[in-house]
Amino acid sequence: MQPIDGKPEDETFEVQIERLLPGGVGLAHAEGLTLFVSLAAPGDVVRVKIDRLQGTVGFASIVEVLKPSAVRVEPPCPYFGRCGGCDFQQLTYEAQLQTKVEMIRDCLHRIAKLEVGDIPITPSVNEWHYRSRATWQLDSDARLLGYFERGTNRICDVEYCAVLTPQLQQTLEKIRTYVAAKTSRQPRHIDAVLGNEGLSVSPAIAGFTARVISRRIADENYYFSADTFFQINHEMLESLIDAAMGDVTGQKAIDLYCGVGLFTLPMARRFARVTGVEANARAAEFARRNVAAAKLENIEIANLGVADWLKHSRSFEVLEFLLLDPPRVGCENAVIAGILAMRPRRIAYVSCDPATLARDLKKLIAENYTLDSVAAFDMFPQTHHVETVARLTAMRQL
Repeated sequence: MQPIDGKPEDETFEVQIERLLPGGVGLAHAEGLTLFVSLAAPGDVVRVKIDRLQGTVGFASIVEVLKPSAVRVEPPCPYFGRCGGCDFQQLTYEAQLQTKVEMIRDCLHRIAKLEVGDIPITPSVNEWHYRSRATWQLDSDARLLGYFERGTNRICDVEYCAVLTPQLQQTLEKIRTYVAAKTSRQPRHIDAVLGNEGLSVSPAIAGFTARVISRRIADENYYFSADTFFQINHEMLESLIDAAMGDVTGQKAIDLYCGVGLFTLPMARRFARVTGVEANARAAEFARRNVAAAKLENIEIANLGVADWLKHSRSFEVLEFLLLDPPRVGCENAVIAGILAMRPRRIAYVSCDPATLARDLKKLIAENYTLDSVAAFDMFPQTHHVETVARLTAMRQL
């Protein structure tokens, strides 16, 4: 098949989906092309059309499911396929979990050249209605409120979202009613988050405000608001914290990318001194508030970029434990170099992207560390995203 003016010809192919790859797309082959097929299930026999060609790689979408996979189910959401939020609703929940484990394994093998054994995955407490945080896109001229359509900046107008908690669904409905009645221009996107005792919405709209709320996780209480980051699946956080912490104790620990202090507070119950590092000023402000509310006097919160803080914080004292929970892009080279210079005896790396996790683990292991364990947590059911905790130990004291 030859592209016409840089675009593929308008023809379809019958293919079988071999497996799902990191990123959630299905792998298939046809006419000498490697095809990445969106919204597929492993084992599907489907007719696809190629949306874009890049050399011998085609990015394709399903025209017809000819023979469904044994793990394919009917997506319950009427917006599925158009809305860019979920991409795994076509899979049984058991298949979602298995696929996420294989995605982690694939990245560790392909990128980091690591062969790992068992990767346990903790299922979500709720497969649906789990999301306690959302960002909604708004077109006030067209009166559209929802999420971006798959692969575009167009807004998919959503009346009901099956992964939102009931309280956030009610909030979505109230904001939709408000927007429909207004002629003035409204904000382009809205952040909403649920706490134990109410909602925070930023910017303020429909009577909602970016007020401070709190969420109790295990024995700790965390204050935050819609204009700061906090994890979306609150029911999973206790098990995530437990996995990251393990049985560590000691004198000194560091929490990089600490946010509002999700890991920092429980770390301070185990270590004599803890430093949390957070670049976002608002998040660092909440971290200090949470430390004060917990009456913990052994925590220092540094409001600096992680690379900058590491550059100016060289220390030869014994550091028993370092935890990092970076954004999806992972760590800069300067951060990895700074971690190695700090010489922590043990590291816990919490990641929401298996590919960048594998890239960073490769660098750490090449220098001084051995990988002890990898565990997965399904923080994002109905999507290909997965949270991973990797634990490492220094092979020798530098």
